[in-house]
Amino acid sequence: MSFPLATAQMSLDSLVAEFFQRSEGKWKSERRYFTLKSGEVQEVESLLTVEFLEKGSEELIQLAHVHELSDETALVCGVKTSWESTYRGPSQKQLTGSTVFGTLGDLLYRDRGFATSKPVTAKFSFPEAKTMRLRTEYGGSVFEEEIKLIGSDYRTRQTIISRAGEEQMIGQYFEKRTE
Repeated sequence: MSFPLATAQMSLDSLVAEFFQRSEGKWKSERRYFTLKSGEVQEVESLLTVEFLEKGSEELIQLAHVHELSDETALVCGVKTSWESTYRGPSQKQLTGSTVFGTLGDLLYRDRGFATSKPVTAKFSFPEAKTMRLRTEYGGSVFEEEIKLIGSDYRTRQTIISRAGEEQMIGQYFEKRTE
């Protein structure tokens, strides 16, 4: 009875590891955030660096500790993403930062969220091998994201942010590998 579950889990672990490995590298990200009620549009250009993290890496051990997981080597794999962003439009600013992601089962653990510096988790799935879907909930908001690999040099992402059951913002991203 546990064999099919174990096989399905191994398949999910393999999918996420392959997806993260294919995402490794340097990317130029062009984004637009649409605030639905006001019509405001925020444009952002980012340079991203994505590093694949293997099970047992120091970053994943620290992430497991932050999430108070009993086994600090439980996270199957992950990525560290660093960015340098330039915001244009209504909120002009420059930001740099990084975040660490790790997976266990169908949960993605993060050291911080999109709108919080606190650790968060997201449920993830793969409707197909090149497309990862995430659903994150915290602070009364829901973040639904889809990341799609297109060939070896492109990715698209879309994020829908809702609060109290009403969509507030849509983020659309076009990313091109630079290295």
